[in-house]
Amino acid sequence: INAARERATLGEISDALEKEFGRFTAKNQTISGVYKMEIQNNETFKKALSLSDEFAIKKGRRPRIMIAKMGQDGHDRGAKVVATSFADLGFDVDVGPLFQTPAEAAKQATENDVHILGISSLAAGHKTLVPQVIAALKEYGREDILVIAGGVIPQQDYDLLYKAGVSGVFGPGSVIAESAIDILEKLMKN
Repeated sequence: INAARERATLGEISDALEKEFGRFTAKNQTISGVYKMEIQNNETFKKALSLSDEFAIKKGRRPRIMIAKMGQDGHDRGAKVVATSFADLGFDVDVGPLFQTPAEAAKQATENDVHILGISSLAAGHKTLVPQVIAALKEYGREDILVIAGGVIPQQDYDLLYKAGVSGVFGPGSVIAESAIDILEKLMKN
């Protein structure tokens, strides 16, 4: 308050506060067990978990998915629900930071050696960002990574995404265990 009274700018005040207290860094963390606790007796859940186990036996490791939030889309609650649910279904799950570029998401997916890159889109960036991330994966020589998209994606955009190379689109109302089965069946074919 004293600095403002002395006509310091907001930038100067912010810089002084940052030097004194540091900059906030969001921690990207997920929890597990909540989804499983609620749905563990469901037959679709059991089938998805069984397929996940079968994949692990055949491939020597668990199916690994990365959930990415690209562009200016900061709506991450749904992505975190999906991430924790997939962990309960036997997947190894990586969650990218908010606001990644397609190149950053592709690099992280490549470095983490994921089988699937899931793009969560709630802010209409999917028509631009998804083709860009697929192109970036190709530059890394990782066309083997399945790219899926989920979130609030209009039905009329699905065909564009499939033509760009997406393996699956999961919109509002998608059942997570059914989505996992679909993804695992596609992975098993590769």
